[in-house]
Amino acid sequence: MLFTKKSEYAMLALVVIARSDIPVNADQLSIELNISKSFLAKILQNLAKNDILNSFKGINGGFTLKKQPDQLTILEISKIVEEKDPAVFECTANQRICFTNTCKTCTIFPILNNLQTKINTFLQNLTLKDIL
Repeated sequence: MLFTKKSEYAMLALVVIARSDIPVNADQLSIELNISKSFLAKILQNLAKNDILNSFKGINGGFTLKKQPDQLTILEISKIVEEKDPAVFECTANQRICFTNTCKTCTIFPILNNLQTKINTFLQNLTLKDIL
């Protein structure tokens, strides 16, 4: 699956954070987006650990973008949040994980791989700014 709830929630949270002039905390985001606070907090911490967000502690703490929205690609966000390359089908991310061990003679792999390449290019060219 290309995007899970992790990617969806990350992008929703990043949109809210990008639109804010002040740090946004996980409590606010959880309520505004109707997402489990603990699940969202893990996503936000992962984004902060990977230089997508700044994290501020304290009473006025929260998260801000570390980069400008036009410098954050949806592909980059997805890879960080999902902790793997996006894949339309399991075999399109890596031929070595072919479940049937027939990837060299597989008639559909070239088509799936072509589709994956086009999707990756699209996601690489789509930025957070584009979805604001």
